[in-house]
Amino acid sequence: MASNYHFATLLISLLAISVFQTSFSALVKEQPLLLKYHNGALLRGPVTVNLVWYGKFTPTQRSIIVDFLQSLNTVKGTRKAATPLPSVSSWWKTTEKYHNGSSVTVVGKQILDENYSLGKLLKNYHIQYLATKVAQPKSINVVLTAKEVGVEGFCMSRCGTHGSTKAKPRVAYAWVGNSETQCAGQCAWPFHQPIYGPQSPPLVSPNGDVGVDGMVINLATVLAGAVTNPFNQGYFQGPATAPLEAVSACTGMFGSGSYPGYPGDVLVDKSTGASYNAHGLNGRKYLVPAMWDPKTSACTTLV
Repeated sequence: MASNYHFATLLISLLAISVFQTSFSALVKEQPLLLKYHNGALLRGPVTVNLVWYGKFTPTQRSIIVDFLQSLNTVKGTRKAATPLPSVSSWWKTTEKYHNGSSVTVVGKQILDENYSLGKLLKNYHIQYLATKVAQPKSINVVLTAKEVGVEGFCMSRCGTHGSTKAKPRVAYAWVGNSETQCAGQCAWPFHQPIYGPQSPPLVSPNGDVGVDGMVINLATVLAGAVTNPFNQGYFQGPATAPLEAVSACTGMFGSGSYPGYPGDVLVDKSTGASYNAHGLNGRKYLVPAMWDPKTSACTTLV
């Protein structure tokens, strides 16, 4: 796979760095975060997001994720009340600043594979095979694996990933797994206590499903990477084999005042106690990660 989202690895590293942050802040200046544009193609809208549901997801779980994807855009010409700010669509709009790209996305085909056609332990090539079932130009084909499905590298070095096919026309794809029963402390943080670092109380997930709300965070991460660096020649910092991208460069940041191990100040629903920072369609609330802003060269949060 061309690009992995090393959430667990980055979080551990950031926690280690935080121990020395106070002592050395006066002596060492923080290096600027700069995602260089490598002159390659970006995905410009409208981009179709196709979904392959691998394993058993409840209708409610599927609706949480589909509602999130449909919330990425402000649909013109509808009579529905506008989504309150801060919104998922205002977060996604930052992708337009990447070399004048278009952020318009459309939810396309959905395939249900509830019988585990390839078994319950998938390799990287299985993910690519599943993604190409709905392959088409100008699309991101996303494989979502259920909580009982193991995937190569899952929980050890990644919570999701994105890449592209080699054959032309090249097609972008992504994968995100449900970590609820396998590694929620790594891939569903901050809705679960972290495996490493300070053991502060976890946040209450906005949709009442720790695994799926964690998937939304990781899905947001790989989608932003797939749009701004679809073929390893877009925006990133570091080596192309392990790049820091639009959102993965801002790991662990959700609200103002965030630092390693602390997600920052976010909004709290008074009736449920759930934490969120973005409103979505159908009254949904989500917690979306910070995204690097090319105009300011800094990670930006919605709140």
